[in-house]
Amino acid sequence: MKLIASLTSPYARKVRIVLADKKIDCPLEVDIPWDENTRVADYNPLGKVPVLELDDGGTLYDSRVIVEYLDNISPVARLLPQENRPLIQVRRWEALADGITDAAVAIVMEKRRPVDKQLGSAIQRQNEKIARGLAALSHDLGERQWCNGEAYSLADIAVGCCLGYLDFRFPEINWREDYPNLAALVERLSARPSFADTVPPPL
Repeated sequence: MKLIASLTSPYARKVRIVLADKKIDCPLEVDIPWDENTRVADYNPLGKVPVLELDDGGTLYDSRVIVEYLDNISPVARLLPQENRPLIQVRRWEALADGITDAAVAIVMEKRRPVDKQLGSAIQRQNEKIARGLAALSHDLGERQWCNGEAYSLADIAVGCCLGYLDFRFPEINWREDYPNLAALVERLSARPSFADTVPPPL
C-alpha cells in the first residue's frame, strides 16, 4: 500500500495516526493538490488527499473510508467498536470533528482569494459553525477521559486532528481557555507518539 497525502492535511493526519496506532507499515508519498505538478487527480478524480493506493493498484479516498478499511485489515488496536450503538457514536464524533475541520478549511480557501473577492458573510458563517461545533464537542465530552467512554478510539483521533488543525491555521481561536476539557484531551493525545510524529510542519 501507499498513502498519498499532504503533511498539512488534517484528514491525512487522521489516516497517518491510524496507520501508526495499528502498526501498519505504509510508505507516504507527499503530494499537495494545489501544486502545479500534482498527480493527486490520477489517484482520486476529486483531486483531494488523502488517497490510499492498494496493493492491487486500486485506490481508496476520503479519510473516513480509508480509516475504516485500515481498522478492518488489522486486529491491532481496534479503533472502531464492533457493536452498532457505540460504533454510531464514534462515527457521530468523527462527523462533528470533520465538519468543524471542513468549516476551517473553507475559511482558509476563501482567504486565499484576492481580498476584494472574499466574502465576509461566507467566512462569518463558517466561523459560526466552528464556534457551535467546539461547544458541542466540549458538551459531549463532559468529564470523560476519552470521547466515547473509557477507551481511546477513532473519535479521539478525529477530534484531536480537528483541534490540531485549528491550532495550525487559527491560533487566534483560544479554544483551550473556553473548553478546558478539550485542552486536557489534546494534552493526553499529544503524549501519544502517533500524534507527536504527525504534527504539521510550521507554515
